[in-house]
Amino acid sequence: MPAQKILVWDAPVRVFHLLLMLSFAGAWFTAELDGWRLTHISLGYTVAALVLFRLIWGVVGTRYARFSEFVRGPRSVASDLGSLFSKGAEQRVCHSPAGAVAVVLLLTLGFLVPLSGWAVLNEVAASWLEEVHELLGTGMGILVLAHIAGVLLASWLHRQNLVSAMVTGLKPGEPGQAIHRSWWTLAVVLLLAVLGFWSLQWRTAAQGGMIGPQQVLAAQQDDREPTDNED
Repeated sequence: MPAQKILVWDAPVRVFHLLLMLSFAGAWFTAELDGWRLTHISLGYTVAALVLFRLIWGVVGTRYARFSEFVRGPRSVASDLGSLFSKGAEQRVCHSPAGAVAVVLLLTLGFLVPLSGWAVLNEVAASWLEEVHELLGTGMGILVLAHIAGVLLASWLHRQNLVSAMVTGLKPGEPGQAIHRSWWTLAVVLLLAVLGFWSLQWRTAAQGGMIGPQQVLAAQQDDREPTDNED
């Protein structure tokens, strides 16, 4: 295994990964908490926007960010899983074919969960869609846990700290395999866009604005207020 560390993951991918993790975790834990509906909805919208960014960056981004670099067919995935515990397993700079499956599934659910939540919020579909939204959210949560377990297992089997690699962007490899630009400016823009959206949501709520999530909050408050006919 090459001892030299090279830059593999650009800054936008790393910032996206962190923001997606925080946003989904926050949305997951606030899903059933009274008084946290605005946070849940805002974080759900954030997940959808982050997935959209990642889809674009997966086409025009740096080498290892592109889907064409790591997404493979079923035969490659089966071969990768079959050699997982083999000492001679291929060491890849990018995602493994099996890991790529998890990435694609997470991005798919990361779009479908907020989309179904938006449909429920705006009552554009039948009431059963709320159950679909919850089921998709649960499925994504299970997939996230499986992804974490897979990363830890692969790190142990291949003697590579894959968690650290996603933080620093560095992995063992040959100099010619490294990407040549981190794209920190784009990463900062992505971070500021998310923070700006969160700030806008809360400032609008404080000012009594009635954007999508606030309509839900107002309706909940109205339900809790006693009517003139109540004792």
